[in-house]
Amino acid sequence: MPKKSVVKNPKVEKQHKQPLRCIRRKVTKKAKLISFLRKNGGADIASLSKKLGWQAHSTRAAMTGLRKSGYVIELTKAGDGKPSRYHISSVPAEQGV
Repeated sequence: MPKKSVVKNPKVEKQHKQPLRCIRRKVTKKAKLISFLRKNGGADIASLSKKLGWQAHSTRAAMTGLRKSGYVIELTKAGDGKPSRYHISSVPAEQGV
């Protein structure tokens, strides 16, 4: 006796939705450091370290890296026991900002 052929419904593959791509750029800690140093009056090491979640030596090292990449960072020494403040006075030519 011949076997009856059974027609199975073809599997319909589900179309997976592509995840939404984030249009915003990720804000790096280096970009945050630059924005803090560009504000009027600049910032001191303690406040930068607290805002970025870094230790003081890491903050100083990051500022050294900025200097090596062409940023000019000015140091303003305050009297009366106040901490010294740092400010970016000019950016490298390729930044254009």
